[in-house]
Amino acid sequence: MDKEKQKLVARVKRIRGQVDSIERSLTGGDNCAEILMLLATVRGGINSLMAEVLEDHIRLHLLSPEKSVADSQELAEDMIELVRAYLK
Repeated sequence: MDKEKQKLVARVKRIRGQVDSIERSLTGGDNCAEILMLLATVRGGINSLMAEVLEDHIRLHLLSPEKSVADSQELAEDMIELVRAYLK
């Protein structure tokens, strides 16, 4: 696994730990403000991870010089779908 993928996997593990913390807080009866802060942290982690993967996708697939016009148009449509899903 290359270094970039290792960094992404490390982020996922960190997010998993944060989600586990939310579950513990919910079952432990923590107050709502603490739970909301944990949720905001997870949302930030997910948004950051998604932005990183989207950035890598653009660099690896859209900026490739050997792509034909048809390939580029298809990739652009894929990118539009990804951005729309990301912004929901």
